[in-house]
Amino acid sequence: MSPRLLWIGLGNMGRGMVKNLVEKGNLDEPVILYNRTRARSEDLAAKLPAGKTEIVDSLEEGIEKADIIFTIVANDAVVTSIFDTLLKGDVTGKLFVESSTISPETAERVAKRVTDKGAEFIASPVFGAPAAAEAGQLIFVPAGPKSSVDKLRPYIKGVMGRAEIPFDDKPYGNSLKLKLIGNSFILNMVTILGEGFTVAEKSGVGVDPLKQLIDLLFGGVYSVYSDRMVNGTYWKMEEPLFSANNARKDAGHILNLAKNSGAEMKMTAVGDEYLKVVQDYAGGDKGDIAGVYGAARKNAGLKFENDA
Repeated sequence: MSPRLLWIGLGNMGRGMVKNLVEKGNLDEPVILYNRTRARSEDLAAKLPAGKTEIVDSLEEGIEKADIIFTIVANDAVVTSIFDTLLKGDVTGKLFVESSTISPETAERVAKRVTDKGAEFIASPVFGAPAAAEAGQLIFVPAGPKSSVDKLRPYIKGVMGRAEIPFDDKPYGNSLKLKLIGNSFILNMVTILGEGFTVAEKSGVGVDPLKQLIDLLFGGVYSVYSDRMVNGTYWKMEEPLFSANNARKDAGHILNLAKNSGAEMKMTAVGDEYLKVVQDYAGGDKGDIAGVYGAARKNAGLKFENDA
């Protein structure tokens, strides 16, 4: 019989990941769902085949039934609070898979608490936007004992992900360090695009020729983020794909990582300044990272919203 799975956190990443677990995970029992807001669990369960999920109203109820526990939530404080509750009881032999983007130090602290209680821990952040989570195309970065990571692998390739960058038998924090460095690339790219489109408009070149150049020369994720900017999605969307609050949280961790390593991430600091403008104008939970374009526009004397 396959292990019983508990999923904690049904944001725009968690929902897609659970969908693929249910559809492709070859599970014998329903996935247990817990979210701070029960309505999100109910909405997701209603979209999946009947009998494939079970909603619980407390972490205590969920942990008692589960063998493998996945968590993917907003920030370090929420992760710490969740594990405060999960580790109150007997968790001997259970496996915890922590996929939130948190600091390496938080991951190491939580891992020690878990293993001290006789359980197993994997730090496994993921790369990919919500659309990739929905499509089962995430890149997993698992760190921890190989024997533990091997228990996660049946749910990665061909289920929730397309690939992994493994840190078998390496420090838990290594996976978070890679995740943060990778996320710095995203923030830097968005900053370059936002500034570029703003200068293109202000200088008379226009955004359309620049968008054509980006599509022809770079494509891929550059084109995806450019679409969110040029089409006005960054200010029209009801739920951000990557909120300004979470992006600034990541930026803070990135800058700390660089400082602790004796290096610098100057471009990340520039992006963080734009994110402050997004927070102030659109709200930290409402504004999207692509709103850096709006921030660059605002700083240049244009409206935050483009005319798309």
